[in-house]
Amino acid sequence: MREMFWNSRGLGDLAKFRFLSDTSKEQKLDFITLLETGKNDFSNSCLKNFCGGRDFFWHWTRPKGRSGGILLGINEEVLDISSVDKGDFYVKFHVKNKDDGFQWILVAIYGAAQEDYKEAFLVELDNSCNKEALPILLCGDFNIIRNPTEKNNDNYSEKWPFLFNAVIDSLDLRELELTGRKFTWANSSSKPTFEKLDRILMSTKWEQKYPLSTARALSRELSDHTPLLLDTGVNSLKQPLFKFE
Repeated sequence: MREMFWNSRGLGDLAKFRFLSDTSKEQKLDFITLLETGKNDFSNSCLKNFCGGRDFFWHWTRPKGRSGGILLGINEEVLDISSVDKGDFYVKFHVKNKDDGFQWILVAIYGAAQEDYKEAFLVELDNSCNKEALPILLCGDFNIIRNPTEKNNDNYSEKWPFLFNAVIDSLDLRELELTGRKFTWANSSSKPTFEKLDRILMSTKWEQKYPLSTARALSRELSDHTPLLLDTGVNSLKQPLFKFE
């Protein structure tokens, strides 16, 4: 299975639509996460474009003011969905693989960018995950770095990384290593700041199911965030068997 998740910083231009449609077709994506959509609603034609015309189940949250908005979709040919949950900073799907019946939880995250709301985000992150018994995968823009190496300058405060790492440890999650790029976000100043804000976290049970999983950074041209591609290393559709008569 393959997923792309991306903080698109809005979806108001044609180039982003084309990128999503082309990537979905080329990579044969089975789930798609878009963050900071800036949209209150999505037409069927818009959603079909995002997933390359395939049958996807979608759920989204509306932005708050001029920022935010999460859109999460899964390929219904590959996954069954049993329930949907959402909070201020996440959308959560309980899903089951159609090929082997494996049940797990997919969470799309858009963490608080403003300092005043980061504590509320971390509390919600912990509360939304610590009650789950199923294997879990969290993907998104957490808006917090984990250590000084995830930033290209010395303007670093230990407070939020310390609390973020404490939540990760308490939930017994592990981060999937990213290849192709060290940082996932950059601002537009003359001396830009680079940070790693986007990441994939997984439980031990999920990692044991998909030990060959990889995460790769795609090209950052249409947003200040880099799209990330997750590949579980397992084909989502079984290959047909040849029979000789």
